[in-house]
Amino acid sequence: MKVFVTGANGFIGSAIVRELLANGHQVLGLVRSDAGAAAVAAAGAEVHRGSLEDLDSLRSGAAASDGVIHTAFVHDFSDMAAAALTDRHAIEAIAETLVGSGRPFVITSGTPVLENSIIATEDSMPDLNSPVAGRFRNEEVLLSFVSRDVRASIVRLPRSVHGVGDKGFVPMLINTARQTGVSAYPGEGLVRWPAVHRLDTARLFRMALEIAPAGSRLHGVGDEGIPVRDIANVIGRHLNIPVASIPAEEVPARFGFVGNVLLWDCPASSTQTQQLLGWHPVEPSLIADLEQGHYFKNA
Repeated sequence: MKVFVTGANGFIGSAIVRELLANGHQVLGLVRSDAGAAAVAAAGAEVHRGSLEDLDSLRSGAAASDGVIHTAFVHDFSDMAAAALTDRHAIEAIAETLVGSGRPFVITSGTPVLENSIIATEDSMPDLNSPVAGRFRNEEVLLSFVSRDVRASIVRLPRSVHGVGDKGFVPMLINTARQTGVSAYPGEGLVRWPAVHRLDTARLFRMALEIAPAGSRLHGVGDEGIPVRDIANVIGRHLNIPVASIPAEEVPARFGFVGNVLLWDCPASSTQTQQLLGWHPVEPSLIADLEQGHYFKNA
């Protein structure tokens, strides 16, 4: 299968590209820079120049392929509504191109944060009127194309997709700990943080492309919910600094945007996904990955 992958040189996308190529697929990788083009070509994929804002580039990439995996996203935490709108336009442009073809189209979303610390499942939906619910509204946009013969599916990812090269929330926590001299966590540190290794994620995207039924919501979750205190303890030990609880009201000022994430109890399950596709996480857990030490060499 020839697969159009957006975000092909990103942290997750690059792992997906390698996973697809290793399993006999061809890849057409969307890139916007010379460096990205060089990385995608070096991996053995065909380069497709464009961007999320260039809808014609998305349409032509989808038209030239047997299926699409969409991982690119504008990670602008200062204006998530605008980022979600850009994502929506990209999803619509690709899906319209695939109408009537039965071809697979897999997009990326996030595991939801639910009230009362309920463990999120593949059936869970957050409040769609929430200011951070744009990506979940985009899930509904994609699924509206199932009736138009697009084999649409959604891979929801947890707060931390970890592994070598991670530039997400965990490195932000490490940098803050290094700068302040304390590895801090809010309150009792019992807020739960779901996670998954990026290589497990790559396998899930491939399997979704190959076999997921139309309309599937899938959870790429390895660790259902790690207490943030446990993460702070590993960071403190590797940096040889104190670990301390701080009041919840001090968290946003200390950590910035990631402080909000530290306050969200957001456990998530992947039981249904594992049963549906036969996908099972096999890579190291977040804590085991942190213990390997590479986060502290690169952070």
